[in-house]
Amino acid sequence: MNRERKLWIGFALVMLISFSVLGYYGYQIYQESPPIPKLIVSENNEVIFTQEDIKDGQNIWQSIGGQEVGSIWGHGAYVAPDWTADWLHREALFILNKYAQNDFQTNYDELNPEQQAALKIRLQNNLRPNTYDESTQTITVSEERVEAIKHLSDYYKGLFTNDPKFNQLRKDYAIPINSISDETKMSKMNAFFFWATWATVTERPGSNISYTHNWPADELVGNKPTRDLLAWSGVSIILLILCIGIMVFYHVKSGEDENIPAPAEDPLLKQGITPSMKLVKKYFWIVSLLMVLQMVLGIVTAHYGVEGDGFYGIPLDQILPYSISRTWHTQLAIFWIATAWLATGLYIAPAVSGKDPKFQTFGINFLFIALLVIVLGSMAGQWMGVMQKLNLVDNFWFGHQGYEYVDLGRFWQIFLLIGLFLWLALMTRPLIPVLKKKTKEKNLIIMFLISCTAIASFYAAGLMWGRQTNIAIAEYWRWWVVHLWVEGFFEVFATVVIAFLFVRLGLLKTKTATLNVLLATIIFMSGGILGTFHHLYFTGTPTAVMALGATFSALEIVPLTLIGYEAYHNYKLSKATKWLEDYKWPIYFMIAVAFWNFLGAGIFGFIINPPIALYYVQGLNTTPLHGHTALFGVYGMLGIGLMLFVLRSLYRNIQWNDKLLKISFWSLNIGLLAMALLSLLPIGVWQAIESIEHGMWYARSAELLQHPTMNILKWMRSVGDIIFAVGMVATCWFVFQLTLKNKKIRS
Repeated sequence: MNRERKLWIGFALVMLISFSVLGYYGYQIYQESPPIPKLIVSENNEVIFTQEDIKDGQNIWQSIGGQEVGSIWGHGAYVAPDWTADWLHREALFILNKYAQNDFQTNYDELNPEQQAALKIRLQNNLRPNTYDESTQTITVSEERVEAIKHLSDYYKGLFTNDPKFNQLRKDYAIPINSISDETKMSKMNAFFFWATWATVTERPGSNISYTHNWPADELVGNKPTRDLLAWSGVSIILLILCIGIMVFYHVKSGEDENIPAPAEDPLLKQGITPSMKLVKKYFWIVSLLMVLQMVLGIVTAHYGVEGDGFYGIPLDQILPYSISRTWHTQLAIFWIATAWLATGLYIAPAVSGKDPKFQTFGINFLFIALLVIVLGSMAGQWMGVMQKLNLVDNFWFGHQGYEYVDLGRFWQIFLLIGLFLWLALMTRPLIPVLKKKTKEKNLIIMFLISCTAIASFYAAGLMWGRQTNIAIAEYWRWWVVHLWVEGFFEVFATVVIAFLFVRLGLLKTKTATLNVLLATIIFMSGGILGTFHHLYFTGTPTAVMALGATFSALEIVPLTLIGYEAYHNYKLSKATKWLEDYKWPIYFMIAVAFWNFLGAGIFGFIINPPIALYYVQGLNTTPLHGHTALFGVYGMLGIGLMLFVLRSLYRNIQWNDKLLKISFWSLNIGLLAMALLSLLPIGVWQAIESIEHGMWYARSAELLQHPTMNILKWMRSVGDIIFAVGMVATCWFVFQLTLKNKKIRS
């Protein structure tokens, strides 16, 4: 059996086994997620909340921005608190003070340590036992807890409506006045907040840990790291070291990649340009405009961290609330990066066959219009949802779903899924005749089509939850989209595309490229598929999810340890022959991808991956540190690099503005690094220290985040932001200058 066949078998086994395990534990999540009761009642059978209240409350929370306004179970935005950590700590203090007043006629803080310890044990005996009755589907809460619920309901009502005494706190949290103006809606959202908090402290049946694995950390209620959490953190680190050793050994044993003489001239000079390939340039116009718009929204969003109710004195929050600016900022990142990658695919497919199938140009034009409708329509719907101009059902379909990275309404999700399958058809049709010829590129093309099919298909995971699905189940499917779709199959697609480009440039043999792609895909997907679970440690999932997530997320980091070799290899390719100087900047962006893969996805990713680390830092600024450096550093840089490869091929005989590209490349990389090191990293480290010492509630509190030194660190981000913005504008300028100034494309 030859090596290529073995790799195909290995690829099939990895996919089959990994998705079987992912599916099995998905079934377990359905069975063991925190129950949503029919009723929450007092010990005197007074109805506090109903199931309808909780489910509607979840939808109301989603309609104002959901995970873009603070977070639930650590997932979401970072300016406002994590509402479960905040409610839990406030509830604990309220009950402790009530105990202290009853027993000692003073506040809890004024008691001696021995008295405080006794009251904490009483509090934990009140909050931790699971009082859910499965036969009646009812949760019973103590009278002290009923009083705490009423107190906190008034507190959050004042915060989200228009109570003047909350003006400063609303500003600190970047929550506009009257975000919710209806008292009934506010009551229902409080029901959801209470239920989500109940799951963080209530012990699972037959266990001594809560539904969220004792997250968030709060010593008052007995939420502390568990034995499993510590043990699997150790396993993940040991496994990481072991697998790195194996990977290095394999790499050394396999030796250097073959070096083949570079062609005397650019092979792409002989490549014809079909009519559909010429149309791809307008996709890059949209990519460039969305890049700049996303950058502007990022500046506005970051500024809300220091001036929560406006932008340099302008009351911007009344027309563009933080939840909207952040929604659009994160969503546009996915839109422009995905568009750059998809446009590259639309260029490559006809380039392989050398001709367009019937109606290919019509399909590309139609897809372009559909893309514009989805982008503009979903943004408009999200604004209307957050501004409370839609009812809960309409908001779900056309407005704001409230889930980070999949915020767009269900109608727009379905529209986008149809668009992705149209893109798949446009990719497949030109390649079928080539496959029938059984050329040397056959296996590489098959892998290319597999990745394209996965990109189209796996976005459908975003349709697997309904309007009132339990958030623990919705989170499971959401991470199929965010991790598997964005971080998984787009990664495979990128690997295949880069290998294919180097083959077309005559720098890699087809067989070598195919073997490299198969091996890289097996290594990446071995950790990547089940590594999805590392996002789900504390979202109401079974404890086995932690073991699998810790183990396999460590494997995701392993191939990144040799990323320096990849960067050096790409650099050598750029120097292989004189004509390759024309591809200097596309290749340099590939080198940047390797750097950010190591730093952003590798180092900054692993510091939040082990369970013990994530227990204290989930929902802190260590997450956007990883998010910015991995999403833009890896996927964004790659999108720009692929775009430049295509433009170089389209405008082969045109002299490029190298000075502008130099500004673009170095400004983007230096700006992103400055943003990370001057602001996001120190803020995240400071928050992590406070989380370990005091708890998650304090690490996300206004008291800490509005500390004068903390605000200085927030302002320090502007240094990187300004440099980065120069790079974004330079990139956009370059694309428009090249494509509009040189309207005629060689044929």
